Amino acid sequence: MIYLIIVGVIVLAVGYSAKKTNSPISPYSNIIKIVGILIILVSALSASIVQINPGEVGVQKLFGKVNNNILVSGLNLVNPLVEVVTFDVRTQNYTMSGVLDEGSKAGDDAIRVLSADGLEVIIDLTVLYKVIPSEAPRILQEIGTDYRNTIVRPICRTKIRDNAVYY
Repeated sequence: MIYLIIVGVIVLAVGYSAKKTNSPISPYSNIIKIVGILIILVSALSASIVQINPGEVGVQKLFGKVNNNILVSGLNLVNPLVEVVTFDVRTQNYTMSGVLDEGSKAGDDAIRVLSADGLEVIIDLTVLYKVIPSEAPRILQEIGTDYRNTIVRPICRTKIRDNAVYY
């Protein structure tokens, strides 16, 4: 959409320069200027409207600064320069399994722990989690969009290992 704004500015500049010179398009300079202005307005308006799907929230990011206000599902009016990052706030699952194609990660992702009597136990596990909508800006700012591999997986593996030694 930004590219369309640039095209509109170029058309507008052509309209102004055509009026100052004696070119074959100088009689149409006013029409060219109007078309340039319309292109700029339509592209700025379309870049300002963001649709957030159901079950998602949007977080606005402008030049590296994260806005703490979230965008709810539906149409939202934003600054045309803002990048909107969407987060799924529905309940998701993360499966750690020893079966090759069953888990969320390719290969053997089962948790191997030692029990209280020193025997190795292999645990297949599915964890249900969800992003709290009001915490989405903080997640983007502190963790990033790959929170699944950065937070969910390591914390689940650590907590399972910590608790499995008691059994």
